Amino acid sequence: MSNLIKSTRIVLKNAVVGGLTLEFNQPDSTFAIESVELDPRNLQPDEILVKTLYLSNDPMQRGFIDKGAIPSSHLPAVKEGDIVVSLALVEVVATGTTKYKVGDILHGMFAWADYAISKESVVYNAIDPSFGVPLPFHLSLLGMTSVTAYFGLVGAGKLKVPATDSTEKGLTVAISAASGATGSIAVQLSKHVFGASKVIAVTGSDEKVKWVKSIGADFAVSYNDPDYQQKLSDYIGEDFIDLYFDIAGGEILSYFLTKVKRFGHVVACGAIAGHNDPQKGKVGNWADVIRNSLTITGFNLSTYADRYPEGIAALVAAIKSNKISVDGFHVEDISNKENKLELVPGIWNQLFGSTKPNGKLITKLS
Repeated sequence: MSNLIKSTRIVLKNAVVGGLTLEFNQPDSTFAIESVELDPRNLQPDEILVKTLYLSNDPMQRGFIDKGAIPSSHLPAVKEGDIVVSLALVEVVATGTTKYKVGDILHGMFAWADYAISKESVVYNAIDPSFGVPLPFHLSLLGMTSVTAYFGLVGAGKLKVPATDSTEKGLTVAISAASGATGSIAVQLSKHVFGASKVIAVTGSDEKVKWVKSIGADFAVSYNDPDYQQKLSDYIGEDFIDLYFDIAGGEILSYFLTKVKRFGHVVACGAIAGHNDPQKGKVGNWADVIRNSLTITGFNLSTYADRYPEGIAALVAAIKSNKISVDGFHVEDISNKENKLELVPGIWNQLFGSTKPNGKLITKLS
């Protein structure tokens, strides 16, 4: 009987310039499917053979596959012919290292593959089963995107938890991409933990408007409504905004630069609008930054790596006190589908349109 394990994986066929071509087997296809055999007997001392359980879907992956992407200390660059990677939860099937054992569930940056050989250096942490929460929580409510929302508000945004349960009079927070993984947590933290008097949300559909209101937004609009900016202006009036948490960039950021009050803050967390069309990511109204002495702080989670446990503890406390909804994620289960790896890019690509399910989007592979 053979000890080899068949692996199906997704590789980058054509680095991206502009938009994606999700259809396979075309000259300009962004991705290709490969099948290889893996031998667990040949693992190196720093290698593990893993089975992928859940894949995280995140906008940051778009930057991995761009033409000319440059790796940094916290983000990989995927070259043509390389296996595509994402945050994921995996189970150890075989190990060459003494650090992890067969059966361990690991969280880290792993391949878009059903089985893969990975370096132990890509592991962020092993999941403690005694924590007692469903596995998808570790990619959603307690995952990178939620911790990003926390430190975007606390670190970059300088918000503080009120000393009492009463709201801080006059504090107004606006959030774009508010029905997404990071934005939806930012809405709930702003309203229910940091005590903002008003939370304003921008999202992608009327249905999502209703949802973000249900989790804490006082006012919400869809950017697909041609009158959304006028509706925002009517609601904001002359009060203006203390903090704008930007995940969209482009037109939406340009608008909000005119609505942040003097000495106010803008947290630059993402730029989804320009991921597939750089023209849509361009920002205007920069003179308002100067005119109103605004503070704009760009950040990513690596900035607060040494404070990660603080973020997890705050999220756990918010969940236990019912200040964060445990329904704020969606698992797309393709574990029993034929050719399931072929479905992975299309699920991920939902992030860049208004049809994405509310909250964090997770793909169940096994």
